[in-house]
Amino acid sequence: MAERPKERGASSPSASPAPLSPVTMQLLLGQICLDKGKPAEAFSLFEVASRSGDPRALNMLGRAYERGWGVARNPAAACAYFTQAAADGDGWAMFNLADLYLAGEGVPQDIRKAYSLYISSAQNGVSKAFNMLGLIAENGSLPELEPAKAQDFFLAAAQSGDCWGYLNLARNDLSSGRTEAAIKWFSRALEEGFRDVFKALETLLQDHPDPRLRAIAEQAGQRWRTATAR
Repeated sequence: MAERPKERGASSPSASPAPLSPVTMQLLLGQICLDKGKPAEAFSLFEVASRSGDPRALNMLGRAYERGWGVARNPAAACAYFTQAAADGDGWAMFNLADLYLAGEGVPQDIRKAYSLYISSAQNGVSKAFNMLGLIAENGSLPELEPAKAQDFFLAAAQSGDCWGYLNLARNDLSSGRTEAAIKWFSRALEEGFRDVFKALETLLQDHPDPRLRAIAEQAGQRWRTATAR
């Protein structure tokens, strides 16, 4: 079972040993606090780190305000921090800001702005942005973006290792009659996914007539219950 994904934009150690800057250490400690269920301590660390002006820290402070980690939830404040970090080229801040524009939280809803930010996020190495681009295309939210384009975006997300990309690509394959391809990608989502992905798999496939897909749903349900009980 995959570990719970690290929060969007939190720092991780580099492949080769190198001295850690104070900001990087604060962000790593903040992530550890989140993992241990100590959001107030995480917020304090992100707030101190953000005083450096480092876009990674500004992004994580924005996430704290967006999610209400150790502080009252405030999407407008989150938007301000994401905007500042995105202007400095942080791909995760672009992604998180796009989420706010897509949902209309803290800012007026602007799907076209969200689409543009997801594109920029993908160009800055955030593979999860491909999945969101696929959802925008699939929903027909932008007249010039054909729904058929969703498959290309979901494939890009899946090929980059995104679990939601696996699931959505499989869902599209299944609806188009490509059952064997769908089973392949649903299986990848099961093996590499996390709690929310497991629940989505169970809900989507539990009543499917194909026993192979129902088996995936059953395993996903078991993994979801195990993850929830922790």
